[in-house]
Amino acid sequence: MILSRRAQFETLFPDEPAFRWKQIEAGLFSDAQNWSQLSTIPKSMRDRLASLPWMTVALEQIQISMNGDTHKALLKVDGDKEIETVLMKNPRGAWTICVSSQVGCAMRCGFCATGKMGLTRSLTVDEIVDQYRFWMNYLSTSSTLSTSARISNIVYMGMGEPLANYEEVKNSVNTLLAHTDLGKTRITVSTVGVLPRLEQILTDKDWPHIRLAVSLHSAIAATRKHIVPTSYDDFLPKLEDWAKRYLELFGNRRHHLTFEYVMLKDVNDTPAHAKALADFVNRIGHVRVNLIPYNLTGVEFECSEDATIKQFLAALEDRNVTATRRRTMGSDIAAACGQLIVLTNSGKAG
Repeated sequence: MILSRRAQFETLFPDEPAFRWKQIEAGLFSDAQNWSQLSTIPKSMRDRLASLPWMTVALEQIQISMNGDTHKALLKVDGDKEIETVLMKNPRGAWTICVSSQVGCAMRCGFCATGKMGLTRSLTVDEIVDQYRFWMNYLSTSSTLSTSARISNIVYMGMGEPLANYEEVKNSVNTLLAHTDLGKTRITVSTVGVLPRLEQILTDKDWPHIRLAVSLHSAIAATRKHIVPTSYDDFLPKLEDWAKRYLELFGNRRHHLTFEYVMLKDVNDTPAHAKALADFVNRIGHVRVNLIPYNLTGVEFECSEDATIKQFLAALEDRNVTATRRRTMGSDIAAACGQLIVLTNSGKAG
């Protein structure tokens, strides 16, 4: 079991008041580069904190896309395991980071390279939060990027299924909300649709109501089962019921639910699939659809033709569905949606 920094601190300093940890945690998001630079706490405490990891991720490799708008980092975590995280320039001139929540993934989605890895383990709250801290330091020290650049958005869409690591993901989001200038509408957690955890969100008072994105990929049960092996016969009606209750509790003008939909040639891109998706969305209500051109991962699928994606999008809009087409970024460095993978036989990113 990997103990969090907080648990290690409480072991070292069992009698310290609660505010002390808050000071230390805030210091992790300051300009300090190590424990000795945390001037907000006594020097004697700083000396003893040296046994705790200042960073729980270590850089192995950086890749930068040809146009410079996407940076992918291969990071090492405890046990010599490796994960990938991505920094992307967004249309507002700031940066979005894509963080991983697990080493590998057990969901086995057919279009996703990470699923080839299987699941090694879930990441700790520190390993998730430190991906943000890594990129903050990267931006502030880069010789080629503006040191005034800021991270404006975080998406939990990297390696792993976030809701299969529910508590650590929840704690990481709450930590980021407490110590950064990010608001709840600037953080998105993506899930393949782990219904027990989605149900838990409805009653969990500690769950931060950031945005949720469900990887739907088809509103026809047989097609979804082909794409997402963990799906099952009554998943779609159960998801529909949950989504209605979720939006009744938390939906508002700025808080919608997103369905992600990877466009796969001759698999889920037909007019019948567009109609099924539109009907499904319209029964629920305040839902947006994000069409994602498939990024080649060396598996059985091909990306839908550009004209087909345009027709599919138009069919949704004709049925009053709010839909967008995601801009592909970082495909030349295998940093786009579905491409993150660490190959155990080579130790290098895919």
